[in-house]
Amino acid sequence: MTTASSESPADQTDEQSAELAALVQQAASGDPAACDALFSRFRERLKRMVHLRMNRQLQGRVDDSDVVQEASLDAARRLAEYAQEPQLSFYLWLRNLTGAKLLEIHRRHLGTQMRDAGQEISLYRGALPEANSMSLAAQLLGTVTSPSEQAIRAETRIFVQEALNSMDPLDREILALKHFEQLSLNEIAQVVGLSKAGAGSRYLRAIKRLKNTLSQIPGFQGGW
Repeated sequence: MTTASSESPADQTDEQSAELAALVQQAASGDPAACDALFSRFRERLKRMVHLRMNRQLQGRVDDSDVVQEASLDAARRLAEYAQEPQLSFYLWLRNLTGAKLLEIHRRHLGTQMRDAGQEISLYRGALPEANSMSLAAQLLGTVTSPSEQAIRAETRIFVQEALNSMDPLDREILALKHFEQLSLNEIAQVVGLSKAGAGSRYLRAIKRLKNTLSQIPGFQGGW
C-alpha cells in the first residue's frame, strides 16, 4: 500500500510544529500569503479524505478540489477564532470543517436518499460522512502489478469490498484513517474517541485481518 509523503502534525519535529503555529498566527492576523501557504500545505491530504468519503453517486459530479476550496474559504473566515483558543491540531480542525462541508454537499445533492444511497455498509457512524468501500478498494487495487482483464479486476474489487464490509465498522474506520488519510495514532484516537493504546490495538487487528485477506488475491503486492 502506498503512503503519502506529507507528515501529519503529530509526526512533525518541534521546529516544524513551531513553524506551523507561527504560520497559523500570521494567517489569522490577515496575511494572505501566510493563509495561502497554510491551506496549500494540507490540500492534498484533504482531497484524499474527501475522495474516500464522497458518496459514489456524487463522484464525477462533484469535484474533490471544489469541496476543499469551499472548506478553505470557511476556515479562512474562522481562522482568528481558532487561533485564539485551539482545541484541536490545525489539521484536525481543518479536516472537521472539510467533513462538514462534504456532509452539506451530500445533503444538498442526495437529500432523503442519503441514508441508503449506494446501499453501502457504513465504515463508521462518526461526525463525517463514512468512507466508502469502493474508494478504499480502488486505492488498494492500485498496487496490483500483474496484468489482468477488466472483468477479473472488477471481480477482485468486489472481493476487496466484501472483505472491507465484513470487518468491524470501527476497525475499518481506523484502517481508513491510518492508511488512507495518513493520521497519526494520536489523531486517530481523538477522531474515534479512544485512547492511543486502544486505537493502536484496533489498528493492529484490522491490518492483520486485511493483510490475510489481500494475500489471497493473485498478483497483489501491498507494499506494507
